[in-house]
Amino acid sequence: MQVAYLALSLSHRAALSDCIHTLRQILHTRDIHLQVFVDEHHFHPEQEREMMQTAFAAIRSADLFIAEVSHKAIGVGVETGYAAALGKPILYLYRQGSEHSTTIGGTASTTICYNHPHELEAAMAPFLQQLG
Repeated sequence: MQVAYLALSLSHRAALSDCIHTLRQILHTRDIHLQVFVDEHHFHPEQEREMMQTAFAAIRSADLFIAEVSHKAIGVGVETGYAAALGKPILYLYRQGSEHSTTIGGTASTTICYNHPHELEAAMAPFLQQLG
């Protein structure tokens, strides 16, 4: 089973629940596990080195990288840069009307602007087909 690492803003996790649920369903049909790092790992502020080492290890082992950046987050930018340096396929998602990151967009294999999570399946199909 392949793994997709999902990077997103921890402080906006609740607002992205519908998107995460939809992504999980879409990827599951293609036998891809969605790894939501902020759900699986919890760190105290003084554990920043351990947090980033854990995140980098998870990104290295992932088959693809998804950045949901409807809410800007420095950590997502760092994770995306790392994924880009590793040559991972990067899917960049943001909700229409949000102040998205053009820097992260510049690293993406595919960029999708969506209005509602139900639009993601059709929009993601070409990206997922390229993965094989």
